[in-house]
Amino acid sequence: MIFSIGLLIVFIVIAFKAAPVEKEEHAHVHGAGQIGLLAALALFGVDYFTSYFYATGELMSALHPYNLQQYAWIAVLVIAFANAVFGFLYMYSLGIFNEGGGSYTATMRYLSPGLSLIVAVVLLQDYIFTIVVSSLSGVDQLLSIFNLYHIDWLIRVGMGIFLMGVTWYLTIRGRGESARVVFTMLGLFVLMTVAMAIGLIMAKERGVPAIIYPEDIKPASFWQAAFHMLTASMKGLVALSGLEAMSNGIQFVINEDAGIVKWGKKHYPKLQGLWHFYSGKAGIGRLVQTSFLFYGGITTSFLAYFAFHFNVFDGTLGRSLVANLAFIGFDQLPGGNILYWAYQILAVGLLAAASMTAFQDLQATEWRDVAMGEIPEIIVYRDPRGTFTRSVTIAFAVTILITFLIKGETSAGVPYYGIGVFMPIMMMGFAIRKHILATFSGRSRRWGSLAAGFAAVLSGFVFIGQIVGKWQEGGWVVLISFSVLIIVANLVLISPIGARDPVTIHRIVRDKARVQGAMASIVEWQSLRMQEYRYTVLVTLARFLELFGLRRSVREAPVAAGDYNHALHVDHPEAPSLLEQYIHKPEPKLGGAPHVTEIPEIEK
Repeated sequence: MIFSIGLLIVFIVIAFKAAPVEKEEHAHVHGAGQIGLLAALALFGVDYFTSYFYATGELMSALHPYNLQQYAWIAVLVIAFANAVFGFLYMYSLGIFNEGGGSYTATMRYLSPGLSLIVAVVLLQDYIFTIVVSSLSGVDQLLSIFNLYHIDWLIRVGMGIFLMGVTWYLTIRGRGESARVVFTMLGLFVLMTVAMAIGLIMAKERGVPAIIYPEDIKPASFWQAAFHMLTASMKGLVALSGLEAMSNGIQFVINEDAGIVKWGKKHYPKLQGLWHFYSGKAGIGRLVQTSFLFYGGITTSFLAYFAFHFNVFDGTLGRSLVANLAFIGFDQLPGGNILYWAYQILAVGLLAAASMTAFQDLQATEWRDVAMGEIPEIIVYRDPRGTFTRSVTIAFAVTILITFLIKGETSAGVPYYGIGVFMPIMMMGFAIRKHILATFSGRSRRWGSLAAGFAAVLSGFVFIGQIVGKWQEGGWVVLISFSVLIIVANLVLISPIGARDPVTIHRIVRDKARVQGAMASIVEWQSLRMQEYRYTVLVTLARFLELFGLRRSVREAPVAAGDYNHALHVDHPEAPSLLEQYIHKPEPKLGGAPHVTEIPEIEK
């Protein structure tokens, strides 16, 4: 017991000392807390890293009922390959879209506003279900401590809402504080997972037997087995939203080199190309995304191997797959029961904190949606700490409703969460392909466009595979939800609520959201483009109604958005907003401003 307590204390101290502390000078850059590498790794990577606790469990749950778990390595290879392809795609994209927006901005610039609107809707759904799935997975890990994995659904709902409430509270407190807490937990998770892995290796060497229990094995033909392999692969890919999260939230990252890059430039100047690739805030984002490249494949193969060896899966002995392996691994160490409890409690905290990724990106997305006319303006409010509190609070309320609707079942929310992320990745791939075709020549143009196109097609295949593979678990419902959300978003846009003139856009972006610089210019350009799309839809609708003798007047055409690079002021970053020319500024009156009379000395 003393050994375990001492080891736990050492792990906590190391993790806490390594955690980032927000500097005072970064607290209100452009009205928002700016974060560095370690904080970005925590806030934008925690969703991806904590997929460890549920992705493999979902994967094996598709194979184990049919006694196909020995073929899990095939699904693991698919996951590892997809992670690498999509990871390199997003790392490259950060050099082009280094002011934020992710696939949202990429689609608007290189594809069409209509597709950009679809991406916006899909991302909102993805972020909402990230909060739901992560929090309910935390409930799974907590219940596993007491072997109560299959407890009554009302208790699961209550516990899930409590965890989401804690995450909501930490998020509205500000990014700097959230990052330090999350990074400390992630550091502790890495150290304890290494200890667990050592314990599992010891258990294998000591000949600890596999768990034996009654199993209901279902028969499967070759084609059925192939279908279940597809399902397993798709379930294991649920956490790729970490790539879009970092790309979308790059606006909150400080624009300076990370410590490791500064050190590399000083000690290894010959690797100048490498350090240039990882320089600035785009470089910080790329460092975070580099950690994603092989993480999914490594963790999934590690857990799948030992789950097969010891015959433990989600629900076995009333525990989750990870909880079962943690119980076996820590049991090999002195006082391992303490480490097991600590590990499961840590899992609860981490999975709740994974919701912060979604909360951060909801903030980064919704104020832009408001500026473009896709969401009512009342949602935009930014407190002095830089947090869009209304966006966070509304998202919290929606997640409570969804948690009740799915009765607290993690697996019921996974189809909506996993499917949504791959359509934006597909759009990013096609947008990058068009960028390469427009800016490169020769061999670079040919191979670059082929690589981006392959990534887009692969993502499209995975997107369809997610729906097919999860058809019986609600995949078909996702098609309906997508359609409804897209129709509603278009209806809001063409309604009076969606009308945005240059003055309104400028006020929302510069005054209410308090965003300046390149990110503000991007959103102003996107807003004008979306208003052009709105006008096109209204004209098309008016012409359609005229076929039935109904005449509907359409207001004059909106202000032209113009070229993306011109709006962004690539050559002159100090240039004013492209909307300045539309802002009415009262002329000074004759004689200047009135004089201010000082208070007489007697009254002072």
